[in-house]
Amino acid sequence: MKRVLIIVLYWIAAILLTAFLVVSLDYQFWQGMMIGLMFLPCAMALSFFLPKVAKEPAKDRIKHSVFIIFGVMSIALFLLIVTHMLFSYIKGEPTFSYSQDFAPILGNPVFLAIILTILAYGEFRLEKWLGKTRTSHPVTFTSDYRKVTLDTEDILYIESRDSEVWLYARDGKSYRNKTGISQWENLLGPDFVRIHRSFLVNGQEAVLSSPETVSIAGTELPVSRKYKDSVSLLVK
Repeated sequence: MKRVLIIVLYWIAAILLTAFLVVSLDYQFWQGMMIGLMFLPCAMALSFFLPKVAKEPAKDRIKHSVFIIFGVMSIALFLLIVTHMLFSYIKGEPTFSYSQDFAPILGNPVFLAIILTILAYGEFRLEKWLGKTRTSHPVTFTSDYRKVTLDTEDILYIESRDSEVWLYARDGKSYRNKTGISQWENLLGPDFVRIHRSFLVNGQEAVLSSPETVSIAGTELPVSRKYKDSVSLLVK
């Protein structure tokens, strides 16, 4: 609940700052607030999609990033025009004039890209900070016909071995279970990073020792080509 409240407060502050920026362009404050609200879904879309694209291979990451940015920019320009048409209607003006009612800089794609990127990146960094400060939570699983409960911070990495999955803990113990590695990835959450089809590591404990390997508690684990681009961003 606290995390959600912090994110909501961030976006409220972002809308207010955007409104004050728009007011400096000779708009009224209520107009600035409406434009700030208009920017909100566009910035949130960028902050949601771009981190996902960052996990893809380099050739796909560039292509998909361009598509996402172009799509969001097109939506932002469309919403800006609709918002200005609404301004004209509220003021009782018979028609909307782009040249008279629209601040030229708001139609500048570079300016829009800068504003949206700042808003999205701020939310991204806040999410990262909240992720680092997130408290550990217990997980319960079955290993060799007995129930085991561990805090997520005490789990170092998960290894998939054909039909079995092995969990390696901070205290040096290992546990065999039948839960698939993809299920473990969903269960453990964003603190854990997939580095290989067979390995899932605790991102707070792992160190990228080379482009092809990750070191965790003295153990070297391979990084596959599929995950190489994202591992460097997510593992310290």
